Amino acid sequence: MLMNNEERIDNLEIKIAYMEDFINQIQEVAVQQAKDIELLKAENKILSQRLKDVMENAGADIPNRKPPHY
Repeated sequence: MLMNNEERIDNLEIKIAYMEDFINQIQEVAVQQAKDIELLKAENKILSQRLKDVMENAGADIPNRKPPHY
């Protein structure tokens, strides 16, 4: 079954339209993931600073002794 040139062009245009839509969907996902990563980095920075503050404040209160299982 041979296709004429017009049918071939139509099929290629359909494939290109699907590919463009797919690329747009992937781009939207990539943009959202980049936003999520930036948010997670900011939260990680805040939590790291809080942990550092807790460790500095609690360092003097914790005696230097062996755990009970020794």
